[in-house]
Amino acid sequence: MSEKRRDSKGRILREGELQRADGMYMYRYTDVRGVRRCLYSWRLVKTDRLPDGKRACEPLRETIAKVAQDIKDGIDGYRARSTTLNSFYDEYISMKYELKDSTLNSYKYFWRKFIKDAIGHMEVGAIKFSDIKKFYISLIRVNGFKPNSVENIQTILHPVFAAAVRDGYIRTNPTEGVLKEIKKSHNWEKPKRHALTEAQQRRFISYVARSKVYSHWLPLFTVLLGTGGRISEILGLRWEDCDFDHCLISINHNLIYRQMDDGKMAYQITTPKTESGKRIVPMFSEVKAILQFLPRDACTSTVDGCSGFIFANRYGEILNPHAVNKAIDRIIRDANLEEGEHETLPHFSVHNLRHTFCTRMCENETNIKIIQEIMGHRDIQTTMDVYNEATKEKKIESFARLEGKMSIAVT
Repeated sequence: MSEKRRDSKGRILREGELQRADGMYMYRYTDVRGVRRCLYSWRLVKTDRLPDGKRACEPLRETIAKVAQDIKDGIDGYRARSTTLNSFYDEYISMKYELKDSTLNSYKYFWRKFIKDAIGHMEVGAIKFSDIKKFYISLIRVNGFKPNSVENIQTILHPVFAAAVRDGYIRTNPTEGVLKEIKKSHNWEKPKRHALTEAQQRRFISYVARSKVYSHWLPLFTVLLGTGGRISEILGLRWEDCDFDHCLISINHNLIYRQMDDGKMAYQITTPKTESGKRIVPMFSEVKAILQFLPRDACTSTVDGCSGFIFANRYGEILNPHAVNKAIDRIIRDANLEEGEHETLPHFSVHNLRHTFCTRMCENETNIKIIQEIMGHRDIQTTMDVYNEATKEKKIESFARLEGKMSIAVT
């Protein structure tokens, strides 16, 4: 019977364990892929003292226990410990061929800007729930992130770690539940987007129409308020998308202005993310009249082979959403400075005009499905949320008119 191996302290070493001449312990094993691996440590067990001048390390037998559990669970711990999050992401994103270019560029931008240097250098297998939470809190406190911005990061990170789980790098997704916990601790609620009241809407359009400075914006705002289109859809609208004979507008693409992978800003033509985004919107007479008033050759820009865009700036170039929002800010400022008893305009962005159109539709149309299709909402709940808010105000107005007329009390 062969004598059992012992270490320098006389302790019996288990199968696969050995101690080198320099005193370091080593363990040989076969990983889940059948590859021979080795573990090293200056300590065999937790009570062993670390030799002077040596870097702190986990006791060998504790590491062995973790590796054994990994093998049992089919986890490739070696790859998890030797692969950084950045490396895993590069491989992951290279296979996301189904993503639209605009979405892909957006993901790459957020990764490069906020994730790469913050946690990207960490090993995939070493990243825990607490690491993700600390990262998100840092984005909030240092970068001033709002709920929607943190959700953008979560939208990118969660599927990356989900892929790591599926590929056997890790057992659980460290991003799971982090955002919910942060929202609860910060008492976060998604900011509600409010529509303009009818009086505010009239005030806004009226001021633009009679302003010598801003009247050239009237066609764009009329179309936005008359179609409920997204700004990317309306800025990308071409003359060929308008059927003036049948009074129909075909919304079938988006014009977006994004930072590309090389860091430069550029326009792109993309198709809607979902089939519900492709739709036909009837043309109100006011929309038809103001569109037919515009010159057909105002825009000279070409994007991805597309030309004939309806809206342009004074240089004949495509408008971008930032310019539109800046114009709205100036209009609100100057309109509110105007003397007289007028409805004060609240601060709002161009997307509020889409929300305003949807609200007016909900106030006057009872068929929710029609509203959903006109708006291009993928989820009927999105339409219902606007409908419920809009009709709530109408219900209050209705009851105010009925006050004292319902014969519900003895007089």
